[in-house]
Amino acid sequence: MPIYEYRCQSCGGVSSFFVRSIGVDLEPACQHCQSNEMQRRMSSFALGKTAASVHQNSPSGQSAAGTDYYRDPRNIGRNVEESFSRHGVELPQSVRETIDAARDGQVPKGIDI
Repeated sequence: MPIYEYRCQSCGGVSSFFVRSIGVDLEPACQHCQSNEMQRRMSSFALGKTAASVHQNSPSGQSAAGTDYYRDPRNIGRNVEESFSRHGVELPQSVRETIDAARDGQVPKGIDI
């Protein structure tokens, strides 16, 4: 039973639709503005891991309160991602690119180390 996500071309809102089977014809309407101008998008998925298990398995072995928390590149931007998600707002592409670049070892412009 899949859940499909669509972005509204009118208001930019993201709506999720639960369907009983893959073959169902879906005519999505925006849950924010009721527009029918919807474009399907790649959905996120869950991995059955807790934040605690991720931190326990991190190379530094430190918890979020530990001093080495941000030395693990997987933790860079985590608070920003969680804040946007908690408020139901999609992370802007420019912020996503900055976080991804930082996790790959690129220092964001304007930051001195």
